[in-house]
Amino acid sequence: MPSAKVKSFPDRIRDLPSFASPEEFAALCSRHGDSLELVQAIIDEQLVPKDDACRCWADILGVAYVDPFASIITEDAVEKVPVEIAQKANAIGLYVINGTLTVAMSDPADAAMVKRLSQITGLPISPVFALPREIESAIAIHYSTEKSLEESIGEIDGSSLFNQPDQSADRVALMAEGNALAKILDDIIYFALRERATDIHIEAQETQSRIRFRIDGNLREILIYPRKIHRALISRVKILCELNIAETRFPQDGRFSLPIGNQKANFRVSTIPSAYGEKAVIRILAMSGKKTILTLDKMMISQTVLQPFKRLIQNPSGIIFVTGPTGSGKTTTLYAALHEINTPNINISTIEDPIEMQLAGVTQSQTNTHIDLKFATVLRALLRQDPDAILIGEIRDLETAKIATEAALTGHVVFATLHTNTAAQAITRLIEIGVAPYMVAPSVIGVLAQRLAARICENCKEAYYPSRETLLKFFKEEGLTEVPFYRGRGCAACRNTGYKGRVAFHELVLITEEIRTLISEGRSAQEITRAASRVGYRSLRYDGLKKVLLGLTTIDEIEQNTALELDS
Repeated sequence: MPSAKVKSFPDRIRDLPSFASPEEFAALCSRHGDSLELVQAIIDEQLVPKDDACRCWADILGVAYVDPFASIITEDAVEKVPVEIAQKANAIGLYVINGTLTVAMSDPADAAMVKRLSQITGLPISPVFALPREIESAIAIHYSTEKSLEESIGEIDGSSLFNQPDQSADRVALMAEGNALAKILDDIIYFALRERATDIHIEAQETQSRIRFRIDGNLREILIYPRKIHRALISRVKILCELNIAETRFPQDGRFSLPIGNQKANFRVSTIPSAYGEKAVIRILAMSGKKTILTLDKMMISQTVLQPFKRLIQNPSGIIFVTGPTGSGKTTTLYAALHEINTPNINISTIEDPIEMQLAGVTQSQTNTHIDLKFATVLRALLRQDPDAILIGEIRDLETAKIATEAALTGHVVFATLHTNTAAQAITRLIEIGVAPYMVAPSVIGVLAQRLAARICENCKEAYYPSRETLLKFFKEEGLTEVPFYRGRGCAACRNTGYKGRVAFHELVLITEEIRTLISEGRSAQEITRAASRVGYRSLRYDGLKKVLLGLTTIDEIEQNTALELDS
């Protein structure tokens, strides 16, 4: 049986001291007729990095290797191959270039299947190799649609199990454990991954229930489904998180992972009671093992912010804050900053809740409220670990804030996040938490505030000229009437929203001696802002409007994501 063969592979290869070269690995594969399973077993045992193993195997086959989760996959290429054929052939269309369809296949050497795919699609096929597991997951994600979700809901809506008047806890648990409901939740998650959603809202209404996705910062209603399924669906989410499904009166928090190819997609869950039943929100975190770290240079940060921020993070000591609301990309920016300074001669440690992405060369620790492992507890321990740089996921209490300021004053650079509306408010927030102004003034060296705006879809982007009233509302300069602005008309690529993706905009306060004096005197955030303006500070809205003039986002997005600036 195949499973027995796979189990024997590690025993076969453990005798080898190491794979010193791709040639050695290729020679090993060539000696076995069941090599694809051998390749997968070697990857599972982590004896060879996945990409290296796959490239060697693809070289043996005489084709290229493509990771479906690191490649462009276009909708028109996916639609060329019917889902039934894709599942049977374990193949998925990636993209069409010069009239040739590139298809990822687990067996690209199967000439008969390549010929059949060409006949079905009406295009010449360029086969490339991908692992079977990754193709299966890519098919599940890229063939998921609102229609397929509705069909899955329709199937269980007609099931006798879901049409019983008995809605006791035992029956709800039985429904939640069933394969039908498990498939529906999987389909919801796959569709959310396809749509690039950051959050999934599962909520009960008075007469029905609904599912909404947050995409590019905006909530979109995806599906309406019968109320009788709602309790079981929430229970299914709780089962994945190992939460108490019988407890519906109190909020609960949990986490779960879902295998996606050779990786895992990680999710954070929050449930809360509401008037018509429990609501669950699933936050979609980064895939484990997926290299998605953005560098500071690739984040489209304005040069007037980027260059001083780069100099700031090179400081040997002091606290650097990144502030903004939940979901504004603070962690992404902090990871990019750590990546910038991450060298073998610097000891970098992080305290996170949760760890959203693995960083090579960085010691990452996760808090755990169940065993009272708090930020402050881990931070105290880290200070005995000879750190150079420390990242604190969030400063939430006085204890953590005091230890962080003491660490900054004793020769460590500390990166941290706070939830404040502006950069200057981070200073006053520390004082409000209870840290003495004489501690805050010398320890904080800079604050970066960040927001995300929906980015204009490049596929349907069009120029237009706004009215004079709109221009005068946002711009004091004259002569902008002839400058074209941009917006998205709406197309299939952006689901007719006009937006696809997001772009960040920032404000940076560098702590000068004048500002340190103001902090020591307990002055307001407004006074700190005015002092920062004298040395180059520009507001969030100012930077956002620069992104508008560059054609990256719209005036509407900036207005929704920034406060009105009043002269003071």
